[in-house]
Amino acid sequence: MDTLLTPTARPQTMPADWRDFFTLTKPRVMTLVIFTGICGLLAAPGSIHPVLGFTAILAIAMGAGGSAALNHWWEADLDAGMKRTANRPLPTGRLRREDARDFGIFLSAVSVGIMGVAVHWLAALSLLGAIIYYAVIYTMWLKPRTPQNIVIGGGAGAFPPFIGWIAVTGEITLMPVLLFAIIFFWTPPHFWALALFVKSDYAKVGIPMLPVVAGERVTRRQIMLYTVLLAPIAIAPWLIGGTSWVYGSVAVALSLLFLALAVPVLSENRSGADPLKPEKTLFKFSIYYLFILFGALVADRLLAKGGLISGGMFA
Repeated sequence: MDTLLTPTARPQTMPADWRDFFTLTKPRVMTLVIFTGICGLLAAPGSIHPVLGFTAILAIAMGAGGSAALNHWWEADLDAGMKRTANRPLPTGRLRREDARDFGIFLSAVSVGIMGVAVHWLAALSLLGAIIYYAVIYTMWLKPRTPQNIVIGGGAGAFPPFIGWIAVTGEITLMPVLLFAIIFFWTPPHFWALALFVKSDYAKVGIPMLPVVAGERVTRRQIMLYTVLLAPIAIAPWLIGGTSWVYGSVAVALSLLFLALAVPVLSENRSGADPLKPEKTLFKFSIYYLFILFGALVADRLLAKGGLISGGMFA
């Protein structure tokens, strides 16, 4: 952190309120975390008491919020130097860094304790691993040191459906690993598409994001590579018999569309009012991709459970 030439977060100039602490949890990211966690829980074979299911999702959300707060604490100086993050509570001085740190540690510790006591300790240990992965391995170690930060750091966002699934089953099998892998391989094309049109921010504060250190051509090729790798992994739950044709058909259609939208991103020689439109389109679609894909996973499970479709080893 000290080696980066970045602006220093401004001293506290105005009182904080609950909204500033809420902002530390990264609510927009939290939406995806909660959604995929719920999907993992609902798609898993077996059942869980509704109160315990709610508790498991609450613990996942608290853990994600706690690790996000620790991310804010560690990167306060970097956030102050980037246009899209300069208005966060720490750079503007609405919160002290120590408050963000303590809030993050508190949420993280409570989330693991709740998961362990209310659900079981395998889920709690998985949640603890997710928190450490994001707050320490990604934020403190990988992000400022390697252009592959997003690839390896993608594991942090891949934990929620994995944890939701094993909260129900109490064991780690191939299906939750595949759900983890889907988000892991989805993250690079999703985030690098964004990085292509905000790369100046990362360059300004010294974060070695791939477009900054390797150039746009390499980044575009990597986006296509991970999109190609994602397709069979997204379809794999159907191929191994874990779901029916309902999920399978949605996974195939979405993956083909993802590939089709990634192709124009390969081209660098564009003109017009918005030459980065393909990147922005891919980024926006990638969000819908994950929501629809995991929604189809849950629909498949509920339809099979209701006897409306057949197929899938977990029906």
